[in-house]
Amino acid sequence: MAKLISVKTCDDVVFEIEPSLAKNMKALQPLVDEDGAKVSVAPLPNVSSNHMTMIMEYHRLSDAGKVKEFSVEKLDNEELKDFLLAVHYLDLEALFEFLTLAVANRIENRSVRYVREYFGIQNDFTPEEEAAVREKNAWTFKGEGIEPEE
Repeated sequence: MAKLISVKTCDDVVFEIEPSLAKNMKALQPLVDEDGAKVSVAPLPNVSSNHMTMIMEYHRLSDAGKVKEFSVEKLDNEELKDFLLAVHYLDLEALFEFLTLAVANRIENRSVRYVREYFGIQNDFTPEEEAAVREKNAWTFKGEGIEPEE
């Protein structure tokens, strides 16, 4: 059995993870050699214990070929964005792709206003400029009347 690798999250929780998971975390690869960790506890300053728990669950399901059982439906929009940022920090490609698809599904067929609010983007168009863009590209604003769910 391979030696477990210790990682410490930003909220000071230490997890023992499988070397296969650590090797998938490109951010940890410089700290992990063929025999295990090069450091006693690898710090993860941009990852919370909640994120690490979900990452480990995804990895477990992925190893069992049951990744379709993993869900982020219970996460609200802010939690999903925070989780996505943590996964991006660790550079976990497969989980990052899964989460970006989840975000895409949440904003699909939503209004421009909803997408701006979702990503915290301030509208820098004047009302006249926005009207001109909407008129010129009316086909792209299909579904504009869809309002975000609270």
